[in-house]
Amino acid sequence: MGTVSIKDVARLAGVSIATVSRAVNEPDRVRSETRQRVQDAIRQTGYSPNSLARNFRRGRTQVIMVVLPSVGDPFFTDVMRGVRAVAAREGYSLLINETQFNTLTADEIGAMVVSRQADGIILLASLSPFGTRVLSAESQRALPMVIGCETIAPELSEIPGVHIDNVAAAREATAYLQDLGHRRIAFMYGEHETLLTADREAGYRQAMEAAGLPVNPDWIVEGQLSIEGAIAATSRLLDLPKRPTAIFCANDEMAMGCVHALKAAGLAVPRDISVVGFDDTRYARITDPPLTTVRQPTRLIGERVMERLLQEIDSERTAETGTETLPHELVIRGSAAPPTH
Repeated sequence: MGTVSIKDVARLAGVSIATVSRAVNEPDRVRSETRQRVQDAIRQTGYSPNSLARNFRRGRTQVIMVVLPSVGDPFFTDVMRGVRAVAAREGYSLLINETQFNTLTADEIGAMVVSRQADGIILLASLSPFGTRVLSAESQRALPMVIGCETIAPELSEIPGVHIDNVAAAREATAYLQDLGHRRIAFMYGEHETLLTADREAGYRQAMEAAGLPVNPDWIVEGQLSIEGAIAATSRLLDLPKRPTAIFCANDEMAMGCVHALKAAGLAVPRDISVVGFDDTRYARITDPPLTTVRQPTRLIGERVMERLLQEIDSERTAETGTETLPHELVIRGSAAPPTH
């Protein structure tokens, strides 16, 4: 039946991978009926018991924990396609922890490290859900971790990662608006005190400085990475005595909320105010007007972050160190145009 993984054994036996581990390594701790099902599954799949036992002696569970803010976010849906493709190819299962609705305590993740309930962690553009205590050098060696998309918190900056150059991407998006003739350009960021916000704001400021343009503090507003937050932030911009002629939003969801708020105020996009987003999520091309935005190679990010984690886990593979930077692309659509006033 082709390449058989530990996951296949667990599925056929109708038990968890941890139960298969106990049945192989500590059979006395498993009920005889369950142990028999595991043994039958190993025999039926043709998986070598010696290979299975060797994996568990090496502390392998064939499970990866993925931590992300929200499974419903279209950006992370696309990244997860890449993660899942490599995981399936390599015989790994995924344990999803959604930090928006569930946070692990330091004690819980510490127990996971000790008990080896997962072989490693992928952290996708999310704050650490388990604090900094378990991110010591010793803990990192015990449970490998790779960052995908962006490094959010300073305590994670030394961990290997895969992402685009956010500073360069934001600088390019801002420079594009300048090339159209805009001089009053606002920047809508996501959340305070994250490295992601700092990098994209840095790119915006670098482009403004390079063009010799002032940055009005009132033009930098927080949109909370959401449509609702962007609507409120856009309203604040429209209340200014000197409105911006363009708004660069640090993600597409905020850009869509911004467009909605502008239309609700009786303004046309891009005739009255131009809007540029970031990420190129699946909805960007069907907004009205279609959104000019920075495209991230989401599926490739997912594939590479999973492959990098496997390198960290498997000492037999050649491990890469540091951060891998993937190319971005500015996608020109209909939401930005030269200013009319």
